[in-house]
Amino acid sequence: MTAKYSFRLQSQDKKRALPSKIILAQDGIETVAHVVLKLLAFVLFHRERMQLGGDLHNDSIPFTPDLVQLDYELRPKLWVECGECSLNKLNKLAVKVPEAEIWIVKPSLAAAQDLIQAMAKRELRRDRYNVIGLDQEMFAEVCAMLQPRNELTWVRGGFDPPQMQFDLNGLWFDAPFAVLGF
Repeated sequence: MTAKYSFRLQSQDKKRALPSKIILAQDGIETVAHVVLKLLAFVLFHRERMQLGGDLHNDSIPFTPDLVQLDYELRPKLWVECGECSLNKLNKLAVKVPEAEIWIVKPSLAAAQDLIQAMAKRELRRDRYNVIGLDQEMFAEVCAMLQPRNELTWVRGGFDPPQMQFDLNGLWFDAPFAVLGF
């Protein structure tokens, strides 16, 4: 089953010029939660040359990111994975995209902590990854109210302090999130 969700975007943050509209497709294996994670990651990380998925123009990288920012030489500078991501993939990313910031966005602090523990147990490279644990209640509420057509107004968000403020379909959200390094 395939579903499409459209988002009319506005930004009140002068430093974050969002596109006026994005469409996120939910293919057969993705969940609504994965769509919401991609949406929140897109607005939180948005920068010039940000792509949802996209062609990496590099056959030596056998993976497709949820979000990626390529530099002018088409090398990944930012790689964002949303939700479930295998430890094997994360381990290979540390080598395949050596210049990229690697971020993983999880729906809760507990899920982020579980991933960090699993990464430590598998002895993945240190100082290569950042993991975001969203506010679980906020995340569940956003998932429950997702519609085929949505309107999001981004007010403010960033990493110092880790917090996001936005209006989705007329409902205000002001939620902190956790940032864990590994």
